[in-house]
Amino acid sequence: MKEITSDFVRKNLPKRPQNANKGTMGTLLSITGSYSMAGASILSAKSALKTGVGLLRQVVPQSIYPIVAGAVYEPVFVTVEDSIDKTVSKNAVDYLLSLSKTSTAVLLGCGLKNTEDIQILVERFICESEVPLIIDADGINALSQHIDILDKAKCEVVLTPHPKEFSRISGLSVEDIEKDREKAVAVFTDRYKNITLVLKGNGTLVKRYGCETYINKTGNEGMAKGGSGDVLSGIISSLTAQGVETHISSLCGVYIHGLAGDIAKEKFTEISMLPSDTVNCISEAFKKIKEN
Repeated sequence: MKEITSDFVRKNLPKRPQNANKGTMGTLLSITGSYSMAGASILSAKSALKTGVGLLRQVVPQSIYPIVAGAVYEPVFVTVEDSIDKTVSKNAVDYLLSLSKTSTAVLLGCGLKNTEDIQILVERFICESEVPLIIDADGINALSQHIDILDKAKCEVVLTPHPKEFSRISGLSVEDIEKDREKAVAVFTDRYKNITLVLKGNGTLVKRYGCETYINKTGNEGMAKGGSGDVLSGIISSLTAQGVETHISSLCGVYIHGLAGDIAKEKFTEISMLPSDTVNCISEAFKKIKEN
């Protein structure tokens, strides 16, 4: 098992030439949030923007648009019909797939809820998207109902589960996962060879079939708060949208996320730091990586 290093991340960050513009720095289609979880949209959007994506298309159900747009100003917002469960309606899927054709990565899942509409959304994107997918949270929970759909993916897929979510898609108990995390991720990626798996936790593991397992040593106990996973998803999807290959963007993303969390801990303590503090420390994490 190899450790992710600052040197590795620095060498693999996307280049930003002087003549860059928003069109050359990637377009991320982010489909996140529901009536009770607008914060997931806000946190993932802010972290994606702080990580440098050129254009963020933020898809939200109409019911939470005023909340999200009042908290983050930089995205191009795409408002869609609410389902009966106050999340993204299945009626919007064809339109969203058309938007993915002019995007360079898609983030699915943060705060969407696990409903029939979201299961349809996730399945259609896995089967039809031609750009990389980063799937988190309720996207993973929706996928657990028909996990073998991963075999039909046309694109690169990143899954970012915590142990409970990984239990749902792997069939292993949380106890068994935590007993031997390295074995658990190896078995899963041997079965689903077209995905990169990011198993979150103390010593987040990143594994892709045919590649070594990597462990991340940045991060701390203060990040054990709801919303931290949304920040990570925003970082990984932003790097992917900028053209970093999904396995590499996952390795870099978990390191940057943990380092930003470590900076937040120094400033606010592990008790009081919030996921939003981690977002605000992403810029300082980049400074540290570039200086080392």
